[in-house]
Amino acid sequence: MKALTTYFFIIACLVNQIQAQQLDDHIRVNQLGFYPGAPKIAIVVYDSVDNNFYVVNSNKHDTVYNGKLSNIHHSNNSSLTTRIADFSSFNKTGNYIVVAGDKQSYPFSIEENVLHTVAVASLKGFYYQRMSMPLEEKYAGKWARAEGHPDTVVYIHSSAATTQRPEGTIIKSPGGWYDAGDYNKYVVNSGISVATLLSAYEDYPGYFKTLKTNIPESNNGVPDILNEALYNIRWMLTMQDPKDGGVYHKCTNAKFDAMIMPDKATEKRYVVQKSTAATLDFAAVCAQASRIFSKYKKQFPGLADSCLKAAIKAHQWAEINPRVYYFQFKMNKQFQPAVITGDYGDGNITDEFFWAACELYATTNNENYWRVIDSTNQHKMSLPSWSNVYTLGMYTLLRLHPAKHLMDIEGMSNLVVAFADSITNNINTSAFETVIGGSRRDFNWGSNSNAANQSIVLLNAYRIIKSKKYLDAALTNLDYILGRNATGYCFVTGIGTKSTMHPHHRPSVADGINEPVPGLMAGGPNPGRQDGCKYEFTEPETAYVDSDCAYASNEIAINWNAPLVYISNAIEALQKNF
Repeated sequence: MKALTTYFFIIACLVNQIQAQQLDDHIRVNQLGFYPGAPKIAIVVYDSVDNNFYVVNSNKHDTVYNGKLSNIHHSNNSSLTTRIADFSSFNKTGNYIVVAGDKQSYPFSIEENVLHTVAVASLKGFYYQRMSMPLEEKYAGKWARAEGHPDTVVYIHSSAATTQRPEGTIIKSPGGWYDAGDYNKYVVNSGISVATLLSAYEDYPGYFKTLKTNIPESNNGVPDILNEALYNIRWMLTMQDPKDGGVYHKCTNAKFDAMIMPDKATEKRYVVQKSTAATLDFAAVCAQASRIFSKYKKQFPGLADSCLKAAIKAHQWAEINPRVYYFQFKMNKQFQPAVITGDYGDGNITDEFFWAACELYATTNNENYWRVIDSTNQHKMSLPSWSNVYTLGMYTLLRLHPAKHLMDIEGMSNLVVAFADSITNNINTSAFETVIGGSRRDFNWGSNSNAANQSIVLLNAYRIIKSKKYLDAALTNLDYILGRNATGYCFVTGIGTKSTMHPHHRPSVADGINEPVPGLMAGGPNPGRQDGCKYEFTEPETAYVDSDCAYASNEIAINWNAPLVYISNAIEALQKNF
């Protein structure tokens, strides 16, 4: 009886201590929460003299779990030291906090569908990036805004002039998404972004058929992820020269706009030089779109056929013009006005030829495209990025699994699994027990997209051999994005307790609303700090500042949000497998 009395006395003291604490970020945790059966990790980033940790109801009255902290881990990517609080065996649904010593975590939940919020918000983020249409309050809430950039009067830049379309010719190029924090549209970056959304649908079609995001097209009988992708695809189709099939590199101002709302940005708009990279990215996306939208002929008559014709014509142009590179500095020496917006220049386009051929082959089964695949196959694996799209082609071939080339497909499967194994091993040496951080090179411009794309690799490995270790590993990087990281931030606007509040994003800065536009993922830690802003912390995994000045770490971009859409929705679709 005395021992029992002592136990209750200790618990009462603990509860009183917890109630006196203030929220802080010394204990880093996924700020949304965990599935009941999934791994559950919190990271203590201060020197606790207590070896114990506790999971407590969010009302701070009941301790529901207690455990021992791990030994101290020294981070390879900063001077931080950490201890691990692992409460994976606790699976009771509810709302909780983690307590260690005199510190406590931000609140989180344990429940089914716990990541639904970020899954929907990240996809809805693309709606908030739409141009050439007003965002109505019934869809956009308090972030409703007037139409920006109708792009019904767009000029052929001198770099893009041809006999049929001389300099100054006016074309229409409406629609699409703003690329990032700026107000321009870039075919290259649209390519990987749209493809990632389309691939998410191809990999989890049943799941996406029921996912609603409250956009104008939500009840048209087509999954919202396809409706959203199509809004940008329709713009991309306007970027193809109908005379020869080549694709303009971007639709842009000559220089970046000030931090103003879209409808106040009225600078002259141009389409600039055609490029092989943009043309091949366009071909790949249109071929993939044709394959997908052929199942929705009733809703979109003729769309699939139009996309395929555009893809084939673009690929033909690229074969005739295989080395038309977009080098903006060089272009500006020859053509005026000088264009100083995003470059997206790429001097190696073997990967674009491979990707475009993979998508065209998957859609047409034309063996001529397989010959291109054979001639450009690099037989190696790397994370996708706008400048390296080779792996996107591999994903498509693995998804479609063409029977004529099973030996090649087996080889690609082995590459994906081997790459997945190599990055899964990072968890064992990480102070935050995440896949990201295995190398300091993980932390660069857009490092959070590295985390998301690593998880896509792991989810593809899981699709191949169904080993749960890949699913668990993929989840570590989503935990990282949502708060289990060296900065203590949840990097997705509008999610969690301590999230990005001041992204480098013109509407979020200029709209007069305290909260930023929701569902957008910040770039993340970047020790390069190319923006020249003041950073309190400069080590690889801590070089992040929540300031709209800091475009090198705190801008948003569609090619970062797209893999977040993929992994958050894929993990929601697969949650029963934890």
